[in-house]
Amino acid sequence: MRILFLTTQLPYPPVSGGVIKSWRLINHFAKKHDVHLVCPLKNDDADHLSAFKDALPDVEVFAVPVERPRTPLNLVRSYLVSGTLNIYRNFDARLKKKAEEVAQRADLIFVDHYETGQFVPRKTRAKVVLHEHNAEYVMWERLAEIESNPLKKTVLRAEAARIKRTERKYAEHADLVLAAPNDILELKKIGVPEEKMKVTYHLGEDEMLELPDTEFSETEKALIFIGTLTWEANVDGILWFLKEVWPEVLRREPETRFYIIGKNPDERIVKAAADGHNITLTGFIRDLEPYHRKGRVFVIPLRFGSGIKVKLLNALYRGIPVVTTPIGTEGLDITSGRELYCTADAGEQVDHILALLTDRAKWESMQKAARSTARKYSWAALLEAHDRDLNQLLS
Repeated sequence: MRILFLTTQLPYPPVSGGVIKSWRLINHFAKKHDVHLVCPLKNDDADHLSAFKDALPDVEVFAVPVERPRTPLNLVRSYLVSGTLNIYRNFDARLKKKAEEVAQRADLIFVDHYETGQFVPRKTRAKVVLHEHNAEYVMWERLAEIESNPLKKTVLRAEAARIKRTERKYAEHADLVLAAPNDILELKKIGVPEEKMKVTYHLGEDEMLELPDTEFSETEKALIFIGTLTWEANVDGILWFLKEVWPEVLRREPETRFYIIGKNPDERIVKAAADGHNITLTGFIRDLEPYHRKGRVFVIPLRFGSGIKVKLLNALYRGIPVVTTPIGTEGLDITSGRELYCTADAGEQVDHILALLTDRAKWESMQKAARSTARKYSWAALLEAHDRDLNQLLS
């Protein structure tokens, strides 16, 4: 089939959650179909464009630079010209024109992230698939809940309402909606028909399941966090953790270290790390295996967000015991106390972390359960299911 693939940034290199999913999908589609990618270029995407084309030489690419930061001025502009702030941030007339041109001869339009629904022609013979990386409106509602500034809270609630209307509109236009189990429940709440939706998962590097178990004695008395350090949900979670959890962990186990891994950390994280003790900001690490082997506990202290967290699945694949929040475990069939520890309470997180740092038997039991459960979430099974979904749609 001929597929128009619309996404919000170049899906390469696959080093973060959303990009990993987009890359796996387009790479899979390109092996079987004629694929045309239309996307904006952000940050350092242009530096990787040639490498992407080398990796997928049969994919036709149309990409142009689009840089609109998330600022108050752009928020105001979005009210004048578009449905939401992020739709405005991803808009470019050249992208819209090209997408409409390619859509005329496409069999399938794959809308990867709701923001690119704006490029789908209002009338098209092609089938339209909306791939929800997460129920976006939920993330903004949760951010509004924890915001203490009354003005910011009002702005966030208003933006969440705009996103909710837009996601519903694009879902109504789509012939099929792919979403994680927890996001399907949220989308049903805003009126998206359940029969239009199929389950997807946002997976990580499941090839890590083939690596041997790490021995408890090989690890350091260390915590690790791996993620995008400019993403507000990660920034907020790390700042909360460094204030509410880390000082007590350090008081009770003073030799413990905390490695925060990711490029270009937000300046608030840099300041908090400098003010703390035994905290290392590593920057970007290409080969994470040395940290996977020495990190005794993986922490994911998210207070808002939505969708499946790839960082969690990667930790499960590698068998690193995890302490996270209910936000961190959404969409996965896992049980606190078996594969990981899950709590939003700071004191309970401290106790769980200390137990995993010192109790070898508990650590080994959780490692075994984590890797066993993670085998249910494989790319091969997921992509095979999506092939069936798309073939059924087009038949």
